[in-house]
Amino acid sequence: MNSFTGHEPAAVSQVVLQSNVPARVVTARKKPFYASLSFQVLLAILLAILLGHFYPARAVALKPLGDAFIRLITMIITLVIFCTVVTGIAGMEDMKKVGRVGGKALLYFETVSTVALLIGLIVGNVVQPGRGWNIDAKTLDPKAIADYAGPAKAQSVSDFILHIIPTTVTDAFAKGDILQVLFISILFGFALSTAGTRGKPLLDLFTALTQAVFGIVKILMRFASIGAFGAMAFTVGKYGIAALGPLLKLIGLFYLTCILFVVVVLGTIAYLAGFGIFKFLHYIKEEIVIVIGVTSSEAALPSLMEKMERLGCSKGLVGLVLPTGYTFNTDGTSIYMTLAALFVAQATNTHLTLLQQLTIFAVATLTSKGASGVQGAAFVALVATLTVVPTIPVAGMALLLGIDRFMSTARALVNMIGNGVATVVVARWEKEIDALTLRQNLATQDLAAQL
Repeated sequence: MNSFTGHEPAAVSQVVLQSNVPARVVTARKKPFYASLSFQVLLAILLAILLGHFYPARAVALKPLGDAFIRLITMIITLVIFCTVVTGIAGMEDMKKVGRVGGKALLYFETVSTVALLIGLIVGNVVQPGRGWNIDAKTLDPKAIADYAGPAKAQSVSDFILHIIPTTVTDAFAKGDILQVLFISILFGFALSTAGTRGKPLLDLFTALTQAVFGIVKILMRFASIGAFGAMAFTVGKYGIAALGPLLKLIGLFYLTCILFVVVVLGTIAYLAGFGIFKFLHYIKEEIVIVIGVTSSEAALPSLMEKMERLGCSKGLVGLVLPTGYTFNTDGTSIYMTLAALFVAQATNTHLTLLQQLTIFAVATLTSKGASGVQGAAFVALVATLTVVPTIPVAGMALLLGIDRFMSTARALVNMIGNGVATVVVARWEKEIDALTLRQNLATQDLAAQL
């Protein structure tokens, strides 16, 4: 069956080959629960919360642990993307597939991220989390957001396109700009594919380098629990939990909206693609707890790419879709931007017309992507969006400063999950894997992770 939602039959041997799980693994001894990365990170998060609550000063001092782990992962991400994309594209026999995959991915990204923006707008209007606060904008300190207002400027389409092109090749790697590195990698992959037999030695070199890079990633992931401990301890120690007061309503609403988005929207997409969203979430549970611990979706990118390949997606497709999605498919950030913009307006008693809300929506479709790679990207993007609608006091963003760290956890989670689902959907769209094999691979890989 050739339809996107079809359930084609698959040979058992094909399942075994695509899942990369040896037959003897079924009889292997199950490893103890405390040896799994997910358990270690969850335990670290729990201990960090307790430390942050009872000994906040000591907890805040542990911030370098979280920063160090994120920096370690960020250090290797550009190499992971470059090696994966180059070897994937150069290894594709059909160069038309590269353009086709890229086009389908961008179409999917724009559609789903637009839905996410609309959901944030609808929830904000229906629930009105900022209503009744009656905050006087004149009493807010605009200096509190001065550091974010600097880089926050609305980008035109031409500015965004020019940003993709780095000043030099080394500049893209030095800055760690994912989109620029991806651009260079695609060009290099195309060039290497046209070199024929002359390029084979270089392709073999990059293939070996890819294995070495993922070996480094596996080493770094051993320190994930330490990084999660430091990051969570700082967050709780610095901002507290009970001290958040009425802002807990906004946090709760945002988390609930994100959960519903994953279960309903992404769940429906997954169902149409032939797999269950909860099975998929269980498959990437280690990446989920890492993101929760360090509040960064980039920290899970290398291992997520590896898992998507083990699931049956081709290396070239994974290398194109996942890194691109980290810029163009930020579903969690999209929900946050429209919901938070309405919250600030409601809290400061700023009435917004339908046209003004649509303006926020239209601008957010660009700013949610244009601020990629900037520290505190979602917050910066939101400031840039609010500057387009002068009616809303930008100083009102100071209300969100204290809770942004908590909001960023949900943003990062939805961004990461959304891009994982997108990769599988595009792979199904390209008929790289059928629905039955995909479900069997999810079950088989999940069993292998427990052994």
